[in-house]
Amino acid sequence: MLSVRNLHLHFGGIRAVDGITLTIESNTITGLIGPNGAGKTSLFNAIAGAYPPTSGHVFLDQEEITGLLPHQLFSRGLVRTFQVAHEFSSLTVLENLMVVPNRQPGEQLLNVWCNPGQIRQSEEQNRERAHEVLEFLKISHLENDLAGNLSGGQKKLLELGRTMMTEAKVVFLDEVGAGVNRTLLKTIGDSIQELRQEHGYTFCMIEHDIDFITRMCHPVIVMAEGKILTQGSAEEVKANHEVIESYLGRKTIG
Repeated sequence: MLSVRNLHLHFGGIRAVDGITLTIESNTITGLIGPNGAGKTSLFNAIAGAYPPTSGHVFLDQEEITGLLPHQLFSRGLVRTFQVAHEFSSLTVLENLMVVPNRQPGEQLLNVWCNPGQIRQSEEQNRERAHEVLEFLKISHLENDLAGNLSGGQKKLLELGRTMMTEAKVVFLDEVGAGVNRTLLKTIGDSIQELRQEHGYTFCMIEHDIDFITRMCHPVIVMAEGKILTQGSAEEVKANHEVIESYLGRKTIG
């Protein structure tokens, strides 16, 4: 689904991403872990268009996407969430979902005057889809709440819901479990698993919760100092002495 070849992202003399090569297979949940400052979010940013890579190549479904901007990647099916949720705080939960689909007729001023029926039809389709997403995520009761009033975990669910309003091929999740209580984290995890199993989604997630990574991810990639330290199953990674030394400060995982 996604291939990264010898990717570099430098900020002056800092090599935030230092020659990363990896492959994300279709219909998998790939975990990306490592200590703070390892380059995980920088790698996400270089792939997802926030920063152009210094060098290297990124391919999505065998098409090169290196250096494309986020809105261009969105149109090609690569979407991401953020460690700090980016909701439209003054819109309702339902409205946050309805604004997501690309190329809506109402975005064209001429259609407002000439094709109001087409706009109404599109909005009803988006509303119906948004209701389905809210039901899937078990947050239908929040649809009329302002998104800015949601808890941290509910905002993470909303961000996941917004990816479901797109034609996503691969979804990058940046610390989806950060600040989320265990009950909501289970709901988020179950939703991600069902999206992969029943709807064919492909995920790559940054996460510090090793138990969550163990439950959710295969394979797991470990980064340190901008490079890949090792990769494999969660159990293989947890038993790796280099991982224990660099990531956990000599403490055993698990």
